[in-house]
Amino acid sequence: MEPAEILRNALLSPMVLSFALGIAAHFARSDLRFPDQVYSALSIYLLFAIGLKGGAALASSSFAQVAGAIAAGVALGIAIPVWSFAILTRFGRFDAANAAAIAAHYGSVSAVTFIAAIAYVQAVGHPAEGFMPAVLAAMEVPAIAVALLLARAGTGGAGGDWRAALPEVLAGKSIVLLVGGLCVGFLAGPAGMKAVAPFFVDPFQGVLCLFLLDMGMVAARRFADFRQVGRFLAVFALAMPVLHAVAGVWLGTAVGLGPGGAAVLGVLAASASYIAAPAAVRVALPEANPGLYLTASLAITFPFNLIVGLPLCMALARAFAGS
Repeated sequence: MEPAEILRNALLSPMVLSFALGIAAHFARSDLRFPDQVYSALSIYLLFAIGLKGGAALASSSFAQVAGAIAAGVALGIAIPVWSFAILTRFGRFDAANAAAIAAHYGSVSAVTFIAAIAYVQAVGHPAEGFMPAVLAAMEVPAIAVALLLARAGTGGAGGDWRAALPEVLAGKSIVLLVGGLCVGFLAGPAGMKAVAPFFVDPFQGVLCLFLLDMGMVAARRFADFRQVGRFLAVFALAMPVLHAVAGVWLGTAVGLGPGGAAVLGVLAASASYIAAPAAVRVALPEANPGLYLTASLAITFPFNLIVGLPLCMALARAFAGS
């Protein structure tokens, strides 16, 4: 499949079109709204479903390949906040608290972007390894801890209390559902997964479209905050996902992932958290400005990754695999 066709498939996929419809609905001042209970139910379904499928795949995967992929993910989760913090403080002139808050978001991962990536690589004929949800779970926490430690060092020990934030992150909905789903799927195995496939596998794509429709409206509501993030942060929110995508795809290829798995690891590296990271930052760095880290991650990087990041990572994975 040529890069132009990969891009066309991404732009015309039901996922991206549903996201675009949500944006259009917001600007058309539509009365379309998802009740909070529906949003919560959709997110619970998606997170638990990918955990279940990942756990079932883990049960039939070799330890060496799984360990290599998880090690690659954790390495990215540690490195990304370090250089993001350095760039933000040195070139962006951000104070330590705001730089660490933004670095935590870009070092951690977006489960929604991951779910879209899994669906996308399968749609273009390069399904990812089934254990990739384990990589997602392993990447979510280390980056937040590293960023908060950087904040503590940068403020002379006055901020970045990672010990206060860590329990909330570990007990958060996304971690509980992902890790819990992995455990359930692993213990049940592929045979047990077949029994629940009609509910957790077959409707998955349709539920994802509904969720991204709502996310389109959520992201559009933050577009007005572009002025607040400033030109430097806007460029950062667009440039860093490209750099991280290249690093993630290259590392995924190096540890033996196929093109689909390497592309998904690239998407994970390029993504920015807007669920786990905000929860941790709110507790540990209350002085950080939410208008900066939320607008950058949700209103700029998230749409960019859905529209550009998915086909970019797939094209990079095919190029690296070919070389």
